[in-house]
Amino acid sequence: MKTKKILLAVSFLFLIGSSSKAQSQTEWFPLGLNIQPFTANFIEPRIGCSSLTGEKKLRLDIGTSQDIYSIKKNENETLTFGADFFTFTRLTSENDFHFPVDAVDYLFGVNAGYKITDNNKEYGFRARISHISAHLVDGHYDHLINGWKDGVNPMVYSREFLELIPFYRVDGLRVYAGLTYLFHTTPKKIGKGLYQLGFDYFAKDYVCKNISPYIAYDFKLSNDDVYLGNNSISAGLKFGKFNSKGFSVYYAYNSGRSVHGEYFYHKESYSSIGFNLDL
Repeated sequence: MKTKKILLAVSFLFLIGSSSKAQSQTEWFPLGLNIQPFTANFIEPRIGCSSLTGEKKLRLDIGTSQDIYSIKKNENETLTFGADFFTFTRLTSENDFHFPVDAVDYLFGVNAGYKITDNNKEYGFRARISHISAHLVDGHYDHLINGWKDGVNPMVYSREFLELIPFYRVDGLRVYAGLTYLFHTTPKKIGKGLYQLGFDYFAKDYVCKNISPYIAYDFKLSNDDVYLGNNSISAGLKFGKFNSKGFSVYYAYNSGRSVHGEYFYHKESYSSIGFNLDL
């Protein structure tokens, strides 16, 4: 049943592409991304690292998103299909430049992005079909007690979901809303729906050309017995064009349920300072 749902969803996305193909320009592996990652959204492909302030904990991101097939109906309208593969990892910092891995979450899936450009405006959507699984790693094991640290034992955690995020951009301000449906989860009692609102704002050329201060916010609301919100705020400097590849340094604040599946039942609140190689 799960496989059938995935196949139906993928077929629907490619049906959209096939219906738009007539009299259109097509391209395999276009340069850049049609839809840039949503800056403050935690579940996005990144390449970078951040350090939690006041704690010996780090977050390491290794991954990418690639547009594989592009259909340009005209100069202002683009539909793309791509894939996502990435991890977000929790590490601890120890002496002698050691960084034991505490927990790691893997995501892989396919995506579709549709965008219309109208002068200084953009609008469209991104859809994803993805799988996430989570694991505790040897850095979470305490050999002195022959047991797992902090009373957190490994559990089977995975989820498969459909996500749709429409967006609207004017100049450097992009606002979006999202709906995620988890059609398969382990544990079973994880809520099926997730609701999302957010924005990112880049002050283009405020400092100098190709250096943009930015601020971004993302809010997610989930229902697992009770409604619980997750907040993510990020502010920093983007080096490079604000809506394409570049390099960012930032400060971030996160609160709510842990984004790491093995810590799903834990609530967290922390600040971090980091950098990211923007896709």
